[in-house]
Amino acid sequence: MTSRADLRKGRRRRLTGRRTLGALTAALALTGAGIATNVLLSPAGAATAWPEARGEQPVSKTIDVSGTRDGGLKRFYGTGDLGGDGQEEGQDPLFELADGAVLKNVILGSPAADGIHCQGSCTLQNVWWEDVGEDAATFRGTSAGATYTVHGGGARKADDKVFQLNGAGKLVVTKFQVSDFGKLVRSCGNCSKQYKRSIIVNDVDVTAPGTSIVGINTNYGDTAALRNIRVHGDRNKKIATCDRFTGNNTGAEPVKTGSGPDGTHCRFTASDISYE
Repeated sequence: MTSRADLRKGRRRRLTGRRTLGALTAALALTGAGIATNVLLSPAGAATAWPEARGEQPVSKTIDVSGTRDGGLKRFYGTGDLGGDGQEEGQDPLFELADGAVLKNVILGSPAADGIHCQGSCTLQNVWWEDVGEDAATFRGTSAGATYTVHGGGARKADDKVFQLNGAGKLVVTKFQVSDFGKLVRSCGNCSKQYKRSIIVNDVDVTAPGTSIVGINTNYGDTAALRNIRVHGDRNKKIATCDRFTGNNTGAEPVKTGSGPDGTHCRFTASDISYE
């Protein structure tokens, strides 16, 4: 027979559980992750499952975005002139964002052409690339004060780069996941116009196979800070953390000069990277 004391304890446990669930739901709503279906959270808070698309939309001409565009987790994929999925340079993107634009809750299917272009500061929130084409996103702002933010989402099947930082300013990638990729972030090594760039990668899950998390050009003063990076399936540590290059503006292949933390350009310690 259950005592009144036991019943009171049970009610308290159920109330605590509801409060915890309510707090988690509120937190997810703030980050935008709560609107994605079929997304589970690991104890560390990173997404572990991809969202299911809520419809599809073919894209035959680049979609221009100014202000905020909410894709409602629809899958967008290229057709016609945007139907390529190779690594050829100079492809057009599915989305082109004006300075200050926000693109959220979008799934880029295959083919994805050259993904997303940001012409200035931009925010990509809860954006998913199912099969990266040339690049997932390219950031092209010319102001040293430009800030490019990638929050949530994920990318997979990138033969080369996921995020290409061609312009000036700062790129911040948080709560992202990437798998089967070449480079997560690369500061352009041979663009005709070069800049000093800073990169922050924080609270990100990286799943092998992959080549490197970040690549920067020390001769232009680039910096990269890595925090709370979880690497999966790479216990032999083949995925480079932070590669350093001597960049150029001639189009020549940049020369790699080192890899790993150096306290100046690659700013992190061994404790910032975990292998699971």
